[in-house]
Amino acid sequence: MFQGAMLPGGNGPGQDRWREVGNAAVVLDGASSFTPALVDAQNYVDNLLIHITQSLRKDYTSLVNVLSSSIRRSAEDLELPARGRPSSTVLIAQVDANSLKVLTLGDSTAIVCMKDGQIHRITDDRLSTVGTEHRKEYRSRLISGSGYDETHKRILRALQEEELKRRNRPDGYWIAEYAPEAAAEAVQCSFPLTEVEWFVLTTDGAQRPIDHLGIEWSRVAYMSTPELEDLLGRLHHWEETEDQTASLLPRAKLHDDKTIVVWR
Repeated sequence: MFQGAMLPGGNGPGQDRWREVGNAAVVLDGASSFTPALVDAQNYVDNLLIHITQSLRKDYTSLVNVLSSSIRRSAEDLELPARGRPSSTVLIAQVDANSLKVLTLGDSTAIVCMKDGQIHRITDDRLSTVGTEHRKEYRSRLISGSGYDETHKRILRALQEEELKRRNRPDGYWIAEYAPEAAAEAVQCSFPLTEVEWFVLTTDGAQRPIDHLGIEWSRVAYMSTPELEDLLGRLHHWEETEDQTASLLPRAKLHDDKTIVVWR
């Protein structure tokens, strides 16, 4: 039913994860803690994925309940500290006899194509409203050719501190971390299954360069797993050879983890 591919941005397994769970697919995009000596984001996404998988197999009625209980159990398992906690976006698509249900918490994206050709994008863009001046500053510098210098790192640290202050708050953004109540703040959509042609789930590490390069999502949706793997490799190569200083596509780091999952 689902096909997918992942490519870490650097050495090791990275912090993206995806898994098919019966009639559902789960995509996670972890973020490092602000104090790296504490719980590692890789451990967090691995643990969170285990609990979401278990909950999906038990609860077919509420994706919010699935996510809420999974966040709570992961926080208990890992004994997450008061500060320096890792976090993760969560994107779940569940297909049943009558409908496609989508839940997203954080800036991963679902692209849903209906049989009449209409395209729906489901994402949670609240994080982008936090630290807007810092975002504008680092992107403007990258466009001008500054590259990933020490000033860039300083701006990112300031941005991360601002994000931390407004994490899981009504005046900020919501993300999977410590608070189970964040699940109720997720963006949710439902579509009649008979009207869905295909859909794609993707983390921003893949979504942003695909959009920038003008690659059609309708092409992506019909790729096999080997073809998806090849696509992610080509995106990584483009970043490395054509946009090494991120002047064409401003981004926090040269390579982000990339994940794409398709259903048709």
